[in-house]
Amino acid sequence: MSAISDRVVPSSGHSGWLVWIGAASMSFLAVFALALAVSAARLADTWSAALAQSATIRISAPPAELEGQTEAVLEVLRTTPGIRDARVMTVEEQGQLLSVWLGPDLPLDALPLPRMIEVWETADGPDRQGLRLRLSAEAPGAIYDDHTQWRRPLISAATRLRGLSVLALLLIGGVTGVIIALAASAAMASNAQVIHVLRLVGARDRFIARAFVRRMTRRAALGAAIGTALGMLAVAGLPAFGPEATSGLGFQGLSWLAPLCVPVLIAGVALLAAAATALKVLRGVT
Repeated sequence: MSAISDRVVPSSGHSGWLVWIGAASMSFLAVFALALAVSAARLADTWSAALAQSATIRISAPPAELEGQTEAVLEVLRTTPGIRDARVMTVEEQGQLLSVWLGPDLPLDALPLPRMIEVWETADGPDRQGLRLRLSAEAPGAIYDDHTQWRRPLISAATRLRGLSVLALLLIGGVTGVIIALAASAAMASNAQVIHVLRLVGARDRFIARAFVRRMTRRAALGAAIGTALGMLAVAGLPAFGPEATSGLGFQGLSWLAPLCVPVLIAGVALLAAAATALKVLRGVT
């Protein structure tokens, strides 16, 4: 029965090429949108984990009191539960941080730079409010910064980027449905005489619609598979933005399995769009 119904739709024509090319193109874009979503989620987790367990203490004090307050801060950190390690940054390291905004030729000797201490916290972290109170008592010029002001904008940006990529996936699915619907409508319009003859010999609309839907779905699935494969190859060829394995746009580890869902989803969209279009067109054909 399926072999007979497949012959209702011609194996060639503009509608067939439209389905193949449309499904392949949308699948190619869907892989990139999916890679962007996965990368945004990964970056949000990486940034959050990296900044959540690190902090900085800035000591601004007169030169005569700077060494004493630095030693007092280090002693407080050594006796605070939740602090894993701490070290004083060198002047050269502070200059490298400032060179991003002020340039490489920064006269460090002429600037009253504060003393900076890097702090690494344990997984549980310290009592930050209690730590700030102890620092204010032992070293009035010390300011504890747990990078909250840095962490929130980064995580918010990554979350918005992930939301936009999900929106892009939804738009790709919608455009795919429109392409399939137009192709199905064009195929049925070009075969109006065939549909009329089939009805004369007793074929039901469900049989006729199934023939168009099956052919459109197969073409969409084939095009989606090709587009997904090309998209995965393109994503794999993208360079990383840094030396770390988590940097750059792309998939990592088991996330490479995610694009394999794209052909299945495209085929599902094609099935629904073709079925709805076929039934609607058949109801309008007398």
